[in-house]
Amino acid sequence: MKLSEVKKKLNQLKTISFRLPNGELVPNHFHVTEVGKITKHFIDCGGTVRKEEVVNFQLWNANDYDHRLHPEKLVNIIELSENILGIEDLDIEVEYQGDTIGKFGLDFDGTHFLLTNKQTDCLAKDNCGIPVEKSKVKLADLNNEPCCSPGGNCC
Repeated sequence: MKLSEVKKKLNQLKTISFRLPNGELVPNHFHVTEVGKITKHFIDCGGTVRKEEVVNFQLWNANDYDHRLHPEKLVNIIELSENILGIEDLDIEVEYQGDTIGKFGLDFDGTHFLLTNKQTDCLAKDNCGIPVEKSKVKLADLNNEPCCSPGGNCC
């Protein structure tokens, strides 16, 4: 989800809620403690230099149960970050404290922002000798002729 999409959704909401991949909601007294731009400049295992940039939100639970972050306040924080840090319309990555700090993608289901699982991947499969995953096809879908019938294509 891009930053512009988040702002658009926030402008349509009365309250903000985030749902974890396991279905649980982040406690409603969370705070967004950081909005920033993260730049990752790296070399993949195939030797290709890469650069990725994301907008980062850090969610934090405080013991402050009386204050809740409202959509207009988060929009103000985002706009301040855009102006001061020069943040562009990038994809969002969300950090949230579980057993350790988790990094999540972001989606929206019409009511809640959804923290989506992220996975590692090899970006240079062709250079590493990792076989390309073949698409799975049902044998029954390959041919309409019955297999093993006279003149069929089974052998």
